[in-house]
Amino acid sequence: MTKTAYAQAGVDIDLGNRVKATLPALLASTHRPEVLGKVGGFGGLFALDIRRYRQPVLVSSVDGVGTKLKVAFALDRHDTIGQDLVNHCVNDIAVLGPSHSSSSIIWAPAGWSRGYSRRL
Repeated sequence: MTKTAYAQAGVDIDLGNRVKATLPALLASTHRPEVLGKVGGFGGLFALDIRRYRQPVLVSSVDGVGTKLKVAFALDRHDTIGQDLVNHCVNDIAVLGPSHSSSSIIWAPAGWSRGYSRRL
């Protein structure tokens, strides 16, 4: 798909790249040595130290943003969506009792400005 085709579909590749460039600094405090690769790829890599655990089990959770975004746009308040998503997933995982290893957030904004990205 060409850049023009993406633009016609409402996707601003340049804006996406600018927003993505801000993420490493925002996420730096959460980095662990086991995390491999860089922010913004199509997948995340985590080098699990199996010597540290007798029977390691990785736990993950995912949550949708539909209702959260409807409320955020209705209130013009986007500064709590990220917290809500992360906390929802963390809570779902925490009740299972694992130690934290990594988090994966899928962020697919469409039709919004860079201002929304910063507030999120």
